[in-house]
Amino acid sequence: MSVLWGFPYLLIKEAVATLAPASVVAGRTLLGAVLLLPLALRRGALRPAFAAWRWVLAFGVIEMAGPFLLLSHAEQTMPSGLTGLLVSTVPLFGAVVAFAGGERSALAPQRLLGLALGSAGVAIIVGGTIGDGSFGLIAVAEVLVVALCYAIAPFIVAHRLDGVPGVGTATLALGAVGLAYLPVALLTQDGSPSTRSLAAVGGLGVVCTAVAFVAFFALIAEVGPSRATVFTYVNPVVALTLGVVLLSEPLTWGLVVGFPVVLAGCWLAASHRAPETIVDAVGVAR
Repeated sequence: MSVLWGFPYLLIKEAVATLAPASVVAGRTLLGAVLLLPLALRRGALRPAFAAWRWVLAFGVIEMAGPFLLLSHAEQTMPSGLTGLLVSTVPLFGAVVAFAGGERSALAPQRLLGLALGSAGVAIIVGGTIGDGSFGLIAVAEVLVVALCYAIAPFIVAHRLDGVPGVGTATLALGAVGLAYLPVALLTQDGSPSTRSLAAVGGLGVVCTAVAFVAFFALIAEVGPSRATVFTYVNPVVALTLGVVLLSEPLTWGLVVGFPVVLAGCWLAASHRAPETIVDAVGVAR
């Protein structure tokens, strides 16, 4: 998961060079849905997904429709590596979401310290990079909203879609989001996309959407919704490395100093024994 979801930030940056954000979202979600559809049909996973369509759509909105658009819009100005680092705050938001869901230990003193450290790390990262004037606080806010959405989505899967095969949930949600964005994409796309942008959307659809969501549901089934977000400790390193090496993005003092602080905060905020949550993620085994 750390590798699969460490790559999207680089690919999104390439895609939005000549594609509108809505076009990127429509392209990756429709491609992902088409690729997963045969697998969902073969496993009989669509019927239970349709039976729980309200929560499937809620998952699609929170995990895909909102975050994919916000990330694409933010990366029109924000470096891909910085975007990935800010998304690493998912476990911090996850602790708050767990507390709101009734897990009283979610904001124990150790986890409160983690939230404080993580917030300080974000402030250092933003303060050390925003001075170049290439992006503003709106882009930062968009990415932090994405992190909040990514923290909520696993709890929907574990508590509202228990027993629904993950491949069915992913296929239905991706298809619905893609069809919803398609007319917006057609209206907002200005000019013809480049071959690089189209190739980036292809990579997003195949690797970072179709393959990644199958792995994501399997991960939730294995370790539960709270611990499933821990992969975000590593994927920012992938995103930052790709941005610096392939896109020549700057490695600022804010990134160097702030990222370890965020990691320490996330570790404290997420270091607890998660409840044993079993989800029939991909319709194979419990």
